[in-house]
Amino acid sequence: MTKVKDLPYQRATIEDFTAAYNKFDEAVKVATCAEDVLKARKEFMEGGACEYFTNSALAQCRFTLDMSNEFYKAEQDYYDEVGPLVSNLMVKMADYMLTSPFRAELEKALPEPVFLNYEFAKKSHSEAIIEDQQEENALTTGYSQLMSGLMLDWNGEKKPMSYVRGFLEDEDRNVRRAAAEAIGKGMESVADQLDKYYDDLVKVRDRMAKKLGYENYIELGYYRMGRIDYNKEMVEKFRANVLESIVPAVKEIKAKIADELGIDQIMIYDNDIVSAEGNPRPFGTKEEIFEAAKKMYNEMNPEIGAFMEAMQEAEAFDVEPRIGKWGGGYCTAFAKYKQPFILANFNGSSGDIDVMTHEFGHAWAMYKALHEGDMETDVGSMETAETHSMSMEFFSWPWMNLFFKDAQAYCRKHLTDALTFIPYGVIVDEFQHRVYEKPEMTPAERKQVWLELEAKYRPYISYEGIPYLEQGTRWQYQMHIYESPFYYIDYCLAQVVALEFLSDSLQDYDDALKRYMDHAARGGMFAFNTLVKKAGLASPFEEGALAKVIDNIIEKLRTL
Repeated sequence: MTKVKDLPYQRATIEDFTAAYNKFDEAVKVATCAEDVLKARKEFMEGGACEYFTNSALAQCRFTLDMSNEFYKAEQDYYDEVGPLVSNLMVKMADYMLTSPFRAELEKALPEPVFLNYEFAKKSHSEAIIEDQQEENALTTGYSQLMSGLMLDWNGEKKPMSYVRGFLEDEDRNVRRAAAEAIGKGMESVADQLDKYYDDLVKVRDRMAKKLGYENYIELGYYRMGRIDYNKEMVEKFRANVLESIVPAVKEIKAKIADELGIDQIMIYDNDIVSAEGNPRPFGTKEEIFEAAKKMYNEMNPEIGAFMEAMQEAEAFDVEPRIGKWGGGYCTAFAKYKQPFILANFNGSSGDIDVMTHEFGHAWAMYKALHEGDMETDVGSMETAETHSMSMEFFSWPWMNLFFKDAQAYCRKHLTDALTFIPYGVIVDEFQHRVYEKPEMTPAERKQVWLELEAKYRPYISYEGIPYLEQGTRWQYQMHIYESPFYYIDYCLAQVVALEFLSDSLQDYDDALKRYMDHAARGGMFAFNTLVKKAGLASPFEEGALAKVIDNIIEKLRTL
């Protein structure tokens, strides 16, 4: 297998993509049957489209590995500019497929979501918003560069935020507070830029929505996210269920943790601590962690183990924090080479193991989709993709002794984090709904909305006394809010599904793992709720689903 760093890159031009599309267009115009259309679609998707999406992914990946690299910055700028033009041609393809005289036969031959996605593509794009999309792309890239280049003062040195955030789990409360203060002061140094980037993004997205005939960006945002079997009202009900079923449980858990820590108030810098004994930290070097990962996945399942070995042989992991490196974590894939790739930023916390197992879950599903799925459905929409990753975190539990001296302590923290994350996730989601409902809000008003939502969903946390963060700015380093609007409730929905898989695995691990592997292999061949049911689980939208999950998880936490 070719190492990822050696994969050849060549700019995929809009001219080449247009030529490939024109060839498809010519073929379907003279098609005499559904088979002719399917052949033309296959040649286009596996040819020009695959070439474009592979090289644009390579360029973006290499740019995020070093955002000071002038060559890949120029390449990213190019794709930011031509991406909307590519989308425009993809919508033309969707329009043909939707109006084809052979549509009935085509629908039978292709996965169900394909035509639904075609309809959403038409609803979310037109030539009228191409310049707006280009502006949006440039703004998100600018925000990413700002955050990757933001250096914090830490013990007399300049360190990236991803490094300093690791100290929010330090045993010493003074160190944790210092980390939170460093983050706040660092963000405050670029406060005007953070406000302007978001203000500009909100306005350009609102402008796009209105050009397409929508009241505001929310409806357009849902179409862009590909939510084909649930809507805004269902998400509102989910948030209400979180407030009713999960927030009280988390509040009780946090009160017990505060009591154990001997403190009266959980501060933002205490939020990641679950025990007075300190959070578990993985032992071993990066190399030892990945060697242990080979053992874990080989014992879990031979096919999964072979894939982990192949990923390591291809050097398809980059996990060390560096100046100029993008500060989050992701998994991407280079379709032409059928090769996933994982970026992360290890910082010595238990989160290093979380991110490895999480992104590997994405990679596993991508690998299956690349070899067995359909390029247009891929691994599914984002909430489906996150079920693959979050569930893999829990299926890795039996091997945590390979990474931690006290595996049970890790499981306690991991499960506590999973549960307490959900209220935070719905804050992010409701915040975005509030913002896009009223795009004329000032930066100060948006910060006030954030504080109101924190008081609603996380009343047990205080930011008092932490410079800048106490103003209601925690959301400004949640990259999704800037870069991928409405991509966050997906984590909450997926977390519920993952917790169901955990409950089932504790009863019958082999059966649950088999259902998970089947679920991942289905990728995006069905809509989210259908996929969940096929896996033998309850949809997070079902009445009583959250309450049932909470009962099971609270009981498991007691045993830990």
